[in-house]
Amino acid sequence: MQELKSVYSKEELLNNAVDLLKKLIEIPSFSKDEYNTSVEIESFFKKNNISTKRFKNNIWAVNKNFDVFKPSILLNTHHDTVKPNKAYTLDPFLAVEKDGKLFGLGSNDAGASLVSMAQVFLHFFDKEYLKYNLVIALTAEEEISGFDGIEALFPQLPNIELAIVGEPTQMNLAIAEKGLLVIDGEMKGTPSHAAHPNDDNSIVKCMEDVQQILNFRFSKVSDYLGEVKVTLSGIHAGAQHNVVPESCKFTLDVRVTDEYSNQEAFAIIQSQMKSTLTARSFRLNSSKIEKDHPFVKAGLEIGRTTYGSPTSSDQAIIPCTSVKLGPGDSRRSHTADEFIFIEEIAEGIEIYIKILEKVL
Repeated sequence: MQELKSVYSKEELLNNAVDLLKKLIEIPSFSKDEYNTSVEIESFFKKNNISTKRFKNNIWAVNKNFDVFKPSILLNTHHDTVKPNKAYTLDPFLAVEKDGKLFGLGSNDAGASLVSMAQVFLHFFDKEYLKYNLVIALTAEEEISGFDGIEALFPQLPNIELAIVGEPTQMNLAIAEKGLLVIDGEMKGTPSHAAHPNDDNSIVKCMEDVQQILNFRFSKVSDYLGEVKVTLSGIHAGAQHNVVPESCKFTLDVRVTDEYSNQEAFAIIQSQMKSTLTARSFRLNSSKIEKDHPFVKAGLEIGRTTYGSPTSSDQAIIPCTSVKLGPGDSRRSHTADEFIFIEEIAEGIEIYIKILEKVL
């Protein structure tokens, strides 16, 4: 198809993006408390003569020439953040530009994706004769996998064929993502005085049981994501040194690959353990997109690479084909003095546009 021209120059798009990101950094937007950033996002689109819709703290819009008979591609990322950790040396709510970097909470995760996607939406907004509609949804509660974010909004959106989820991937395509299964376990035993023999010590039994699952290997290995990973992330038992407790409780963090559903992984883990197990949720399943999908092929054609992501995102609750792609580095997410390179934002805008020009 012929090249699509934008009414905005590259410089204008980048300046718009950086200006918006600075404003968002300076507005606290912890999960479930994103109203003020949602208002700022609405204001940005209004200034650019784009009408938006709101559902709770989720803001979304469709392209000017939206056609109900066409499928849609969704640009989605989040505007909530985690709370700043105690190691910050800078003010997390002060946008500081220095040495080609923009510092501030949420700058990397996922502010850079948000402002880049917003510019990409401006670029394509009034284009005619696209094969797909373009929809943008900037949503809430991603950091807590909340129920009032993209999961609640999705049924209100038009027919989405592909979702592009903005998270820091260095603008390479995460074509698969591990699911998350959190399991709480309890091993019962016989309470007793610590001075007397007890062959039914809940802590000892629990240690043996947990070691069993940590040594276990799932039979199916994903081409995209490798093995299912089980991590012991918490354990608690006892209140007094001289009392053997009745029970020992623990938590398992399970990163599930595309070879298993969360329910299947849970059943296998339970079959290997004697403890009583309870899954907190089965919602956050693994996802993947095939390597021959047109969007993936378009990314490869312009020199991007593909990989499987060990971290979770809203992909887990988006009920359609999706791919994770955005500026920044996930290793910076949730760290002290979080930052994004200005050049990464510029690259993000450019690469999003180049890939979408091949698809749209």
